[in-house]
Amino acid sequence: MAAEAHSEGASEPQRSRRFPTLTRDTARPEGGGRAASGGYPAPARQWPLLSVMSGVAVGLLLVALDAFRIGGIVIGLSLLAGAVLRWALPSVGMLAVRSRFTDMLTYGLLGFVIVVLSLMMQPKPWIHVPFLDDIVHFTVRGQDA
Repeated sequence: MAAEAHSEGASEPQRSRRFPTLTRDTARPEGGGRAASGGYPAPARQWPLLSVMSGVAVGLLLVALDAFRIGGIVIGLSLLAGAVLRWALPSVGMLAVRSRFTDMLTYGLLGFVIVVLSLMMQPKPWIHVPFLDDIVHFTVRGQDA
């Protein structure tokens, strides 16, 4: 009887608790599905990413045409719009890179920093942040200046 039980158990493969050495697929990020159903053409399925990229392209064009402050603001606002899209929509296509929280934090933080730096550009900055002047004074101009 023990031999029969042993022979029955031997036919089933032993499952290892180790991670596989070769992964065959990766998990999609949360919200990484299509933004529109598969019947639509590819640009329509990826409209959230294309809208953010279009805004960045318009901002870069403005920078190239010497409207650097406005162009920087448009780029930053496009990234902030990407953060809002990532928060509001259940599926954003390829705009989803990591988890929803990580994407929102990254897009939002980069967008905010780009907008603030655009508002501080010389000449005639639109906003003035005193502690940043102290940092520039200490690092770029030297301690004696």
